[in-house]
Amino acid sequence: MIEIRNLYKSYGSGAGRVDALVDINTSVSEGELLVILGSSGSGKTTLLNMMGGMDLPDRGKVLFEGVDIYALGDRGMTRYRHEKVGFVFQSFNLIGELTALENVRLVADTVPNPRAAEEALKLVGLQDKLNSYPSQLSGGQQQRVSIARALAKRSRLLLCDEPTGALDFETGQQILGLLERVSRELGKTVVIVTHTQEVARMADRTVRMRNGRIVDDRPNPSPVSAQDIEW
Repeated sequence: MIEIRNLYKSYGSGAGRVDALVDINTSVSEGELLVILGSSGSGKTTLLNMMGGMDLPDRGKVLFEGVDIYALGDRGMTRYRHEKVGFVFQSFNLIGELTALENVRLVADTVPNPRAAEEALKLVGLQDKLNSYPSQLSGGQQQRVSIARALAKRSRLLLCDEPTGALDFETGQQILGLLERVSRELGKTVVIVTHTQEVARMADRTVRMRNGRIVDDRPNPSPVSAQDIEW
């Protein structure tokens, strides 16, 4: 689904220059559950943003089904982000004045062939919270709403940046279980960025990053269930 070729990204200049990505080459297969692992500043979030068309590289290519997304122009890039990619962030990015249903419907109503917002919320176990506002939901429930937004778009690619970072262990484990289900049962391609080593145990493949470089990229022959992960 995604192929990344010779990708470079830096910030700043001169003595303050930071090389966030250095000659990155990797890929993501259709239906794969990929974990990108690394400490803060390793480049993992920058790589995720490049996959999602959220930032421009200095050079290199990100191909989605053979098409270089950075050659699409502004309108094509916007369409790619809007229709092909679902984003799940550490901060839930919900609109506080809208109910869970309205937050999901706001996205669903702007894409072709959406999944009904009610159905998307049912898929994440929130069918009884349709009319609840974010302030009335727990952190885990708010994260489920953000996942439901991606499911309502029918996004084939789900990019998750530290999706359990703001959650306690038990709630985080539940969110990982939901992402596992999205991958295994719904056939979505899921990429999870995290600094938590144990999360890699549930992945089909793990990419490890350090100082803007990939230092290890290997398949996991025996992924475990999210419910068996502890950290």
